[in-house]
Amino acid sequence: MEVDHDLVMVDEFDALAIEVKLPKAHKKNSSSGSSSPTSPATRGNNKRSASWTDYGTPPNAAWLHEKIKFPAKTHVTKVASKLPPTANGIIYLPGAEDKYYEDSDQGPAFRQRRHFYYLTGANFPGCAVTYDLHKDHLILWIPYTDPRTILWYGRTPTLEEVRASTDVDEVRYVAGVNRYICASLTPGASIYVLHPDQAPQLESPKGVVQIDTHSLRPAIENARVVKTDYEIAQIRRANAVSSAAHRAALSRLSRLGNERELEAIFAGYCIAQGAHTQAYPIIAGAGPAASTLHYDSNNAPLKPHQFVVLDAGCEWNCYASDITRTYPIPGSFSAEANAIYNAVLRMQRECVEKIKPGVVYSSLHLHACKVAIEELLRLGILHNGTKEEILAKGTIAGFFPHGLGHHVGLEVHDVSGRERLLLDSKGSLGLAGGVKSARCRLSPSKRELVLPETLAVMFRDEMKEGGGGDGQGKGVVQMQKAKRSAGGGRQRLEEGMVVTVEPGIYFCKEYLRAYFLDVPYHAHFINKKALEQYWDLGGVRIEDDILVTKTGYENLTDVPREIEEVLKVMNPS
Repeated sequence: MEVDHDLVMVDEFDALAIEVKLPKAHKKNSSSGSSSPTSPATRGNNKRSASWTDYGTPPNAAWLHEKIKFPAKTHVTKVASKLPPTANGIIYLPGAEDKYYEDSDQGPAFRQRRHFYYLTGANFPGCAVTYDLHKDHLILWIPYTDPRTILWYGRTPTLEEVRASTDVDEVRYVAGVNRYICASLTPGASIYVLHPDQAPQLESPKGVVQIDTHSLRPAIENARVVKTDYEIAQIRRANAVSSAAHRAALSRLSRLGNERELEAIFAGYCIAQGAHTQAYPIIAGAGPAASTLHYDSNNAPLKPHQFVVLDAGCEWNCYASDITRTYPIPGSFSAEANAIYNAVLRMQRECVEKIKPGVVYSSLHLHACKVAIEELLRLGILHNGTKEEILAKGTIAGFFPHGLGHHVGLEVHDVSGRERLLLDSKGSLGLAGGVKSARCRLSPSKRELVLPETLAVMFRDEMKEGGGGDGQGKGVVQMQKAKRSAGGGRQRLEEGMVVTVEPGIYFCKEYLRAYFLDVPYHAHFINKKALEQYWDLGGVRIEDDILVTKTGYENLTDVPREIEEVLKVMNPS
């Protein structure tokens, strides 16, 4: 018998429980007035605790779990079109294998190689894929599962099940992949692989085999920048679950005492909806911790702080979501909290409204910086200069130190293709002053640290070329063409891209003191006395996932961000 149930929050224990819904016939046979022993929520005063559905309408289950065939052939055709015109031979990619920790029989959860998944839709270990460029023939190679393995670890998809789930031309067992490659290669053909150590070990190839390790990666990454309809559908589902999870966390916030509880509610909601994997480690940072961009401790008291930043997004079928909200812990906004929150909200709102095909994304970052300067000048945190003077020195980077956003797809910080979304190929990504740290996880593919020097160059480029801040001025177009010819342009938005818009204002005491307050030409613009009122806020970040459409944009994220909406969810009447 299938048992209907709800996941419920138990106020008495602040815990998650399973509430079983017994069939009517069963209830009639139960003792009068008794409650199910499996439902702690009915103990005591018999007042039912809130279930997940009480936090707002959850994603439609039928739509969420609708089976959509993976467009492997569409994806591989896109990749092939990005290879050099003279490309001839076979594309070969091995999938990921199970991994184990050092000196242990345990390992991390399986995670498929994203480029492999893009070409196959296969999310289990031991696979490979080949694509014959001349014959336009795509084969997914999967492992044969021994019955003894099934006893211990369960089934893997069968040949028939895989054929039904993805539109490859053939599905075969992986044991025969090397023989197939040897038989299929013609003289002068190449094998296209991502990395030298992923080349197939061929025993008797026909003649000399050329292994090309340079062409495939840029081809796949260029293909992945603009999403297919299938990819947009998966990102939309990931956003639906994550948005509902954010609402669930927000509705419980006033009754929580520690960052870890916020993390647990978010993760638990996602799992209950079928999203077992987070796209990145959940960030739940209160007070000063809100100023740490990749905070991951999630184990500090929420009170007596004013803000908590919740940066969290789940995956759906390997596709990511990335959502950030900043919530008032007391259930209300102080004057300082209100001012900074509305400043960031204005930054985000105005940048999102500018999104459409053809816009240079870096111009949106500059616009966000200008708004931030205007707001901080109004509050007296910045002074002794005009907006243009402060931007020309890059001082605002002390308060808004990261890029406005990034691509979202199979990675939360997805590939950007030939051009960078924000900083060009010469953009400085290191820490100010040449500081190096083992804890520094910044790299060209992750969240970009925007140094004041880099920001100053971006501003001077815009002014020199006559850009007006909308990313479409004549000067900006000329600058973009010049940079493209040099091989390192800043990227224009295209229909089908999915990008985040995530401005923030932060008060990281250590960072500001070391690189701004102790630097005279930055300190000149910063009002240290006014700054004292804002240290405990930590920071505010607001982030949505935005789909670029033919004429503008669609916001895929549905989480309250206006102050009135946030407070309504926190404090329902």
